[in-house]
Amino acid sequence: MADILYTYKNSVYANITNKCNCSCTFCIRSQKDGLGSADNLWHEKNPTKDEVLDAIRNYDFSGFDELVFCGYGEPTCALDTLLAAAKLAKEEKGLKTRLNTNGLGNEENGRNIVPELSEVIDSVSISLNAPDAKKYQEVSRPKYDNGFDKMVDFAGKCKDQVKEVKWSIVDVLSEEDIEKCKKLSFNTGIELRIRHFS
Repeated sequence: MADILYTYKNSVYANITNKCNCSCTFCIRSQKDGLGSADNLWHEKNPTKDEVLDAIRNYDFSGFDELVFCGYGEPTCALDTLLAAAKLAKEEKGLKTRLNTNGLGNEENGRNIVPELSEVIDSVSISLNAPDAKKYQEVSRPKYDNGFDKMVDFAGKCKDQVKEVKWSIVDVLSEEDIEKCKKLSFNTGIELRIRHFS
């Protein structure tokens, strides 16, 4: 059975769905079944909202102050579960909450979900993956047309309503693309975090 909660580096992560609306060329899901303390992050079927809430209620968060929504799927593809779980983590466990996302949640849910997220999510990290629309389509392979523009629009809405918002890229990009990402970061007023590929 797949882990709903697992630890990786210094945080506890919530793996609430395996559904994703992208098919990124470099996705870790295509390389291994688990990460951190989890041997398996592939759910036979996605957990119900109650199963996720029970997992959080019963977990010992000693030594951890944050719950990160990030597993082998896009958390906003399970929005009801995400919102309920983040609310529980904050109210019952006193945790900070972070959402790691591809930024296509508005498209997935057919509405602007940022106001709902802002009530229960303290920080949002958006995987930029590429510096422009053409490269983004090639690398992230989203289900939607104009995925890049939709992601940038989502990031802007988050910036207006969520305490902390960051772009995230992995250092496998070319120097030129990293520079372009830095420029986008400057133009959007959203900090860029460059992660080391591991």
